[in-house]
Amino acid sequence: MIKLYNIFLNLFGHKNWWPADTPFEVVVGAVLTQQTKWENVEKAIRNLKENELMAAEPLARADLENLEGLVRCTGFFRQKAKRLKDISIFFYENPSIFDKPVDELRDILLSQNGVGEETADSIVLYAADKPKFVIDAYTKRMCRCMGIEGDYGELQSLFESSIPLDVPLYKEFHALIVEYGKQFCGKKRCDECVLVENGKMQ
Repeated sequence: MIKLYNIFLNLFGHKNWWPADTPFEVVVGAVLTQQTKWENVEKAIRNLKENELMAAEPLARADLENLEGLVRCTGFFRQKAKRLKDISIFFYENPSIFDKPVDELRDILLSQNGVGEETADSIVLYAADKPKFVIDAYTKRMCRCMGIEGDYGELQSLFESSIPLDVPLYKEFHALIVEYGKQFCGKKRCDECVLVENGKMQ
């Protein structure tokens, strides 16, 4: 997997992802980005900031109907507004949650309304700065193209066992996979895929 990382790094350079001013903004972005494009998340985040709602306490106290309007651009806005309120209440009531050990933190996040494995791991990695490799749709698709099958946990274990345990590396690698997925998989540029060389996977 390190070879794959180096290929992507040479293609795109460092991505410095995830863009956020605070760890809580990462949490908000991780919830809002479910089933939508990041550009839509950016619009919603701007709306929340303009209304001084980019912190756990004010967001927890926000009017739900008003919140729905602010995040409407991300789709599934009623569901996402409710999830944002729920997770904001949780973070407001548990301000030192990121001090928990990585696996305990992940389990706690997974117990929250609307938080699945990818969302939980995004929060663990990018907000808490703890090592959990994020497996998203692009990662799964690329693995299938390389003849690698597995569920979320199996693919995560594969990545974590084949690259150094390093938070910045995890962040960069995941960001590069997303960029590659957007540039090639999302645009169906399969004939240009760098994962394939003379019919064989690198």
